[in-house]
This record gives sequence, C-alpha cells and structure tokens, in this order.
Amino acid sequence: MDDRPSSHAVGVSLCDSAPLLWRLEDLRTVRSQGLVGALLGSLPRTPRQNVRLGRPLLLLEEEETLLRERQAAAAGYQQDGRGAELRLQVQQHQEDQQRSYEEQSVLALEDRKSALLRAMTSSHTESVAGALDGALQGRLEALDRSFTFPCSALAVQLSTARAGLSYCPEARAVLRADRPIRGRDELSCDAARYQVFRDLRGRGFYLTSAGKFGGDFLVYPGDPLRFHAHFIAVCVSEHESVGLLDLLSVARLGSNVKKTVLLCSPGPDGRVLYTSLQWSGMV
Repeated sequence: MDDRPSSHAVGVSLCDSAPLLWRLEDLRTVRSQGLVGALLGSLPRTPRQNVRLGRPLLLLEEEETLLRERQAAAAGYQQDGRGAELRLQVQQHQEDQQRSYEEQSVLALEDRKSALLRAMTSSHTESVAGALDGALQGRLEALDRSFTFPCSALAVQLSTARAGLSYCPEARAVLRADRPIRGRDELSCDAARYQVFRDLRGRGFYLTSAGKFGGDFLVYPGDPLRFHAHFIAVCVSEHESVGLLDLLSVARLGSNVKKTVLLCSPGPDGRVLYTSLQWSGMV
C-alpha cells in the first residue's frame, strides 16, 4: 500500500467526537494509505442485518491524527471564497430544522390531544359524558399551555438524493478550507498511543482497535481482509510499573486467542521499545 501523502482532501464528518467518512472516494483514499477503520452503517438493500455493514467508516483517533498529518504535508488548508457559500448552506439547514421542529410540535400536540380524548371518553357511558365535558376542556386547555416538544424527539429527514457522495473538486476545496480535520490541540487521543500507532504503521503493519482483547491495537501483517492479527499491542510508559498479575493475565489472554502480546513503550526520542510476551505454561 502507498503510505505517501495524498493531495486528495478527505472530508471528515464529526459526530460528537467520532470522526466519520461517508464518501466512497474518501474510503478508497484512506484504505490505500493502510488505514482500516470500522464500518458502522447498514446496507440500503438489506438494512435488517449486521453481518455486512456499509458507510459511514469510523476512524480511530490515531488514524485521524495520522491522516491529518499526511494531508497537512501534502497540501495546506488554503482559504478561498467558497466559505460564504458553505456558511449559507449551514444557515439554510438550521432554518429548515427549525421549521421542521415547529411543524412536528404542532403534530405532536394534536396527537397528544387525540390520545387524551380517547382515554377520557372510551370507558364512560353517555350518562356521564356530559359531566366529563368540563373536565376534558380544562385538561385540553392545560395541555395547550404546558405542552413542549423535546428536541431529542425531532425526526430528522436525510436528503439521500443529495448526501454529498459525489462532490465536485470545487466542493472538496471548500471541505479542505472550511472543514479541516481537527487540530492537534483538540484531539483527545493519548500521545503515547499515537506514537505507537504511527511507528507500527510506518513498519507496514495494519492496526485496528483491540478493546475486546484487552489491548490498545490489533496488529496485522497485511490487510485485515486477508490476514489474522498476529499481535495485541498494549501501550505502556517506558518507566511505568506493571503488576505481575496484569502481565500474566494479558499473556494468558494472548495465548488463548493465538496472538503475541506486545508491550509498546514510546521513548522521548521518538523511538518505540517493543517487548513480546508469550505464555509458556505454569512451572
């Protein structure tokens, strides 16, 4: 795979703090650079299954940081005159959202009134229906005064016909100028983890998350579609003390899943010290 910087501006969308890639061209670009990520979305034709997943692609924070460095080395983010157009689109989107919220608020209120009417009239006979009219009217008026539609219940309509999956080069220039990948100061990933990630990726390994294996990264000798992971990378400080039971448990876990545990200790000079652990049984 080609690990050289690319001049292609990858559009990263942030959902809270999660970096997502939506466009197929962006997925091909990061894959060509050895960045794997994890697919999250369901397929349009088979949505009720999770065996095969599709876009978006969730990047590790270390993958996003490495991608940012490569993009910055290839081409700096140059401002142009298209930022005003993007801001106008954002403003229009916010206005559409507010209009949709107001419409849905009216519909939700009407639905609540209908439910109240059904609840108060369905279980009573005609003889007591008249007595309930005053109480029902009071309940409806109180509902008009106190009803609030929560923003979390807002149904959001996605315009899939214009999902941005075929942006033109001019639009990508806007992405590069006005939606850059987050700067280093805004990243929450640990510096030691990123140093290990960059070093292993520079050696030609592919890396994915290893949370379910009790480590930081799963290390593959090649593309994860073709190879099983050979190592479980655990990032520890060079001078950090590790308990004996912790060493035994992670070594035993690596043996059970047929992987070698790597203790990765980044140094101040940029080099990473690797120590392998293999379970050989109790003496």
